[in-house]
Amino acid sequence: MACKSKVLALVDINNCYVSCERIFNPNLNNKPVIVLSNNDGCAVARSQEAKDLGIKMGVPFFQIKDIVEQHQVQVLSSNYALYAEMSRRFMKVLSDFVAPEEQEVYSIDECFLDLTSYVEKYDLTDYAQMIRQRVFAWLGLPVCIGLGRTKTEAKMANHIAKKNAHFNGVCNLVAMDYCSAESLYKAIEVGGIWGVGRKHSKKLNSLNIYSVLDFVMASPFMIRDQFSIVMHRTLLELHGVSCIELEHTQAPRKQIVASRSFGQRIYHIDDLKEAMSLYVQDAVARLRGENLLCGYMIGFVQSNPFDTHKPYYSKSAALTLPEPTDNVLTLCKIATKMIDDLYQKDVGFKKCGVILTCLEPKASHIYDLFTDMKQVRASNNLMDSLDEIHHKFGKTKLALGASMLPNRTWTMSRNQLTQNYFKWDQLLCVK
Repeated sequence: MACKSKVLALVDINNCYVSCERIFNPNLNNKPVIVLSNNDGCAVARSQEAKDLGIKMGVPFFQIKDIVEQHQVQVLSSNYALYAEMSRRFMKVLSDFVAPEEQEVYSIDECFLDLTSYVEKYDLTDYAQMIRQRVFAWLGLPVCIGLGRTKTEAKMANHIAKKNAHFNGVCNLVAMDYCSAESLYKAIEVGGIWGVGRKHSKKLNSLNIYSVLDFVMASPFMIRDQFSIVMHRTLLELHGVSCIELEHTQAPRKQIVASRSFGQRIYHIDDLKEAMSLYVQDAVARLRGENLLCGYMIGFVQSNPFDTHKPYYSKSAALTLPEPTDNVLTLCKIATKMIDDLYQKDVGFKKCGVILTCLEPKASHIYDLFTDMKQVRASNNLMDSLDEIHHKFGKTKLALGASMLPNRTWTMSRNQLTQNYFKWDQLLCVK
């Protein structure tokens, strides 16, 4: 167990996707805004104004069309390239406040910081406010910061900072007196605890544990016996006992999944092969970006599970590779061959994808005695050349088959997509 004097901060961008869009389009400020998922399916980000209208996270768009029209809610498609670049800059700004080993990038909009070594030099509430002001001044992103003795407590503090405006974006549970903390905990449902899902919430409610305070006051032994060691650690974390350490390096990836729903149903096998080819190229790009090799590949296809007029169709195929590889031609050939077995006539396919697993570091892979190393070197040279072309000219200039051509029948619906303001041909123009 770590020392109880440790102080961790969780920095979280408020309504991340919406906030990124508002930076470049101030007309969205003070208006209800939602950002939709792939194929403009569900609401995955909401401004506070949209939340106040009762729009829930993950609700299908067709269910809230009336609210959108009645209240003139601004609807946008997910612009992942924009959000990824803003996230990179956000993490870079935070890195100026701590040493590299004191920062953990938790998600695209969340970051843990270990501020333990700054306790003697700064008032940490003021230090957190300094971080907030820097992020907003340099990037225009509003953030909230929670300070706690553990990760779970920092998460809880961040939740409190978001829900209570009088904290001015920073809640420091470390410096807060116990009576005030208990009052806040009493007002938060137990489901608001990091890692406590809906199923656990129901069971906790059956044990007369309804609020965070109820959970904190519960017996650790009872929680361990009734649930698991994970829930037991969550309780200890809220008691200030650190059980989840900061992760300075990313855990080795176990698999890579590339999959999307289509903008419309696909009936032709060639369209399905084009889509699969694109997803394999996306997956291999990530595979090579992390210097990994793939030893096992799974391909799958699905029809629309929500279509009540036709039976649901789902099928997958898998193959163990004779030699782990990162060659996109090899993997794409295998995946498109799988489609011949997965395809079924008259089925309206809504989704397909590929899973690369049995991953291992390329640098430490030991080749078989009978491996043709000349062929391996030729494959590496080819892929290195392809990477250079993509880096210099973009991934659409040279690709496999017709997968990168525009206006394919299977491409995603992104009718409300904003421009990528970080591309030369899409920069904002000042007139």
